[in-house]
Amino acid sequence: MGESRPLMEHRLLVTGYGGFVAGSVVWQALGGGRWDVHALSLLEGPQERERFHCRQFDLCDEAALEAAFAEIAPAAVIHAAALADIDFCQSNQQSARRVNVGVTAQLARLCSRSGAKLILCSTDSVFDGVKGMYTEDDPPRALNFYAETKVEAEGVVRGAVPNGVVTRLGLVMGLPVLGAGNSFLARMQESLKRGQAVKFPANEIRTPIDVITLGRALLELAENTFSGTIHLAGSTRINRYEMACFLAGRLGYRPELVGATDSNAIAGRAPRPNDASLDNAQARRVLATPMLTLSDGLDLVLRMKELQQGGQAPRA
Repeated sequence: MGESRPLMEHRLLVTGYGGFVAGSVVWQALGGGRWDVHALSLLEGPQERERFHCRQFDLCDEAALEAAFAEIAPAAVIHAAALADIDFCQSNQQSARRVNVGVTAQLARLCSRSGAKLILCSTDSVFDGVKGMYTEDDPPRALNFYAETKVEAEGVVRGAVPNGVVTRLGLVMGLPVLGAGNSFLARMQESLKRGQAVKFPANEIRTPIDVITLGRALLELAENTFSGTIHLAGSTRINRYEMACFLAGRLGYRPELVGATDSNAIAGRAPRPNDASLDNAQARRVLATPMLTLSDGLDLVLRMKELQQGGQAPRA
């Protein structure tokens, strides 16, 4: 494992464009000026421009994915596309496995054949939530089917791609910079603006990472020679209710509009890990990208959102 020698060819393939994480990756990759970015999306993408190309198709279409990969010939792939709705995956297991495992397996084969680096976006949900502050050496134990598919996808990457990277992401916090995405903070803001109460689970302890830091870390991993498993998580361990109260207060809303709930006491839902906090010591050791506290991460998100709204390129 290492991080010092950059990849020479800067053609980057990003899956899941239009999603929250991929949008941050693409925006920052274009602003950095080092990458020729090729994005794959199920939804219609924006018009192409210099150094940005977007293809629209279903990643489960194996022939289309193979053709696109061959034409792009990427040096690195950041695989952010997934079916990530835990309850949907629990009820639609065939679809969840087809997307989360099947697409990953095909990308792994293509990367193994070409030598491209594959960075998989996995999740803190692969752990059972009993221990907390999980390290990369802790064995996963999935509590729901979504997590099962991610554990299987991780194994596929490790087994097929010698220079592959499995990134386990903490709870991703922030505002979309490209595309609509799926941001809990954006949804919370909209509710609080209308004076509507919101509820967050007090039983779920996480180590939230802001979406800007996450995009930077994924791009750094795409350029360096690190391989293996790495936890990308923030440096604040907090339950989701307390996190929401903090965010509401910092954004100028009344924290009393935030209520506490227990996600594992809601009937009809797939089980969630209680304490899925991640130890980010390895990320702090091998990456130049700092893993921020919740407060510093929010500051960064708001600063980058202002740049994006002003049509400016991101900067460190």
